[in-house]
Amino acid sequence: MIPQLIWVLGLLLVVVTLFVRNRPRMDAVALLALVALALSGVLSTEQALAGFSDPSVVLIAALFIIGDGLVRTGIAYRLGDALVARAGSSETRLLVLLMLSVAGLGSVMSSTGVVAIFIPVVLGVAARLKIPPARLMMPLAFAGLISGMLTLVATPPNMVVHSELRRAGFDGFGFFGPTPVGLAVLVLGVLYMLAASRWLGRAGGDDTTTAPRLTLADLAGAYHLSERERRLRVRADSPLARQALNELELRREYGINVIAVERQRKFRTLLLMATGNTQLEPGDVLLVDLASPAIGLLGAYQALGLEPMPLNASYYSLHAHQLGLAEVALPPESELPGKTIQELGFRSRHRLNVVGLRRHGRPLDGVLVDEKLKGSDTLLVAGEWKDIHRLQAQGRDFLVLSLPAEVDEVAPTAHKAPHALLSLAVMVILMVSGLVPNVMAALVGCLLMGAFRCIDLDSAYRAIHWPTLILIVGMLPFAHALQQTGGIDLAVQGLVALLGDAAPRLVIAALFVLTAVIGLFISNTATAVLMAPVAIATAQQLGVSPQPFAMTVALAASAAFMTPISSPVNTLVLGPGQYRFGDFVRVGVPFTLLVMAVTVLLVPWLLPF
Repeated sequence: MIPQLIWVLGLLLVVVTLFVRNRPRMDAVALLALVALALSGVLSTEQALAGFSDPSVVLIAALFIIGDGLVRTGIAYRLGDALVARAGSSETRLLVLLMLSVAGLGSVMSSTGVVAIFIPVVLGVAARLKIPPARLMMPLAFAGLISGMLTLVATPPNMVVHSELRRAGFDGFGFFGPTPVGLAVLVLGVLYMLAASRWLGRAGGDDTTTAPRLTLADLAGAYHLSERERRLRVRADSPLARQALNELELRREYGINVIAVERQRKFRTLLLMATGNTQLEPGDVLLVDLASPAIGLLGAYQALGLEPMPLNASYYSLHAHQLGLAEVALPPESELPGKTIQELGFRSRHRLNVVGLRRHGRPLDGVLVDEKLKGSDTLLVAGEWKDIHRLQAQGRDFLVLSLPAEVDEVAPTAHKAPHALLSLAVMVILMVSGLVPNVMAALVGCLLMGAFRCIDLDSAYRAIHWPTLILIVGMLPFAHALQQTGGIDLAVQGLVALLGDAAPRLVIAALFVLTAVIGLFISNTATAVLMAPVAIATAQQLGVSPQPFAMTVALAASAAFMTPISSPVNTLVLGPGQYRFGDFVRVGVPFTLLVMAVTVLLVPWLLPF
């Protein structure tokens, strides 16, 4: 077995070296390693390909689909809105809230699942606040890993160690057994990530030369919309109440262009796009575009029974998931030049409002309805995203030049959000209760998402990040290879021989290091299976309680911070964060040493020898 062990260790060294160089791609390297292990005879073909049927791989694929279902139904963006609302413009507050939220959820359900669900949320928040995703993705992953240290059921290694203690005749851990140490590590992790932000800001960045996409704010600024936006409430005594917009002539008579209507219902506020047939009701809040900011000073509001309402931000940004903007040009073959905007009938024909016009690169102010169009003009239209997309198909008369970045956040199945939440709740309940394995719970969630039409099959297949899965599949065979060639047993025997009579705290530190190092190459569950008996046997040889030693193994198995392949959680954020292998090493190794110090200090205090 020695020649085979040397071959496996040498191959592992080559793979890690290529990972560090980031060339070729990591998923390609993983596949090459898989083939090399099979062709060399170390593993059979079935063993080498076993990762394709591994439950953890299927679980991750299913969670990608669940996450995309939450995006398509708008839940992910609403969660992002909640984070942004509480964090404001403070990146520090956002990072703290993100890590606390992920750690809290991960303490009662799969950390991999929580991270997979939060990835689209974080990407959306980063885009809105113009924060590099690298500054948030690694804190997301670290919080997911730390969640495994908060409760007994948070991660499989905790249960493995607990079961091994019971099997050996000792008391296991309570539900909150790891919690004190986990909370200390969580606080330390938040502080560490706040300090490490300067490193994360320089991580990845392969796309730094890409020009940023236009946003709703950019389009509004180019056409001077922000100066003309108002929110006006229809009073009970307003002469506008119970009348249709096409009967009121507000745009022609008063220069008031109604874009949308906020209408209060029992438990929510509806946003209705304004059409000529829209009938106003008392209490409606009108989102309007004024021909001139001075209109409100002329007594028009009072005469029309309208009451100005606060507008703390652009209503296009506030309602970005439903209300959009797009720039429209007139192609050479268009028959529209020479016609007025009124004659185009945008509102009646296309359910869109013309809110801006640029001529020779300069926006025109004033009432635009009677302005005759020229071939070089560009129009800015506002309305529902689905109507903007419909306009794109009419290429003869209109050419949609640019759609803002917020179009990516449109939820095509927003009306299915309650069904998506139900599917997610069923999955979480099944995971927490343990009625079925986690992978079955995730597959049930996926099937429910499909049955409720939250996501279709084509979208589900596109949602899976295949490079991540291939990377995991390619690295899983190393666990079998190291076990079959005796590599793991050799390391364990060396620890017992070297530290069997050392001081207990030194043995705990050594156990932490060995568990964390082994966890770099095999799953944390397999690491716990291998190291839990070693920890208990070492404690018995020293004549002390095995519980602090077993707890150290459980905590170290979750301390997989050092490389992107040491945990599926890290692998999940590798692509979205645009990280390199060395980014995890640079940030993760110092933090792992800090976690080890906390473990060595607190575990013997909580669980005396």
